[in-house]
Amino acid sequence: MQDSKKGYVIEKDTIIIQRDLTELDLFVKKFLNILKKHADYLIISGFVSIATGRTRGTEDVDILVPVMHKEKFSKLFNDLSQNDFWCYQGDSPLRVYENIKNLNSVRFAKKNEIFPNMELVPFDQTKKAKSFEFSHPRKIKIKDFEFKIPPLEFEILYKEIILKGKKDMEDARHLRTFFSEIIKKEKFNEYEPIIRSELK
Repeated sequence: MQDSKKGYVIEKDTIIIQRDLTELDLFVKKFLNILKKHADYLIISGFVSIATGRTRGTEDVDILVPVMHKEKFSKLFNDLSQNDFWCYQGDSPLRVYENIKNLNSVRFAKKNEIFPNMELVPFDQTKKAKSFEFSHPRKIKIKDFEFKIPPLEFEILYKEIILKGKKDMEDARHLRTFFSEIIKKEKFNEYEPIIRSELK
């Protein structure tokens, strides 16, 4: 594989980012290695931009997960606890599960640390935009770390239409510039009504 001046290459529909792994990457990778044993996932929001070369700090990494049954969440919670993660919302999986059941986020960090943390964002089929992006994942790989993100065009529009904060708009601008050769106008047109439905 030859290096690209763009900072990435595409191999079998996977975006290969040409840089070394950071401490944040390794933290996310460790968490995902545990999560993937229990649930499917999609990394969304700020880490997508950071992973693809935008230089900025972050305190949390957002991960979309389908709402899960109590027993399944308990197994995930205990596995994370046994691997040196703790949960902001409590040390009892049954108590923390109330958040998951009610589609409220929960956060995990390494023991004795607060940041960075992994924010699990549960969703169900009533969340049309989240359901759509979850079912259309795109793969990214940095060295041996492979993970799933939304379609680039979806991620950009979601930041511009729904989130709209200063960091979000700068993230969207970075993604538009960095991936200018592969993002597709027709995808923006397809995704925009799906995203705007979240505003209704």
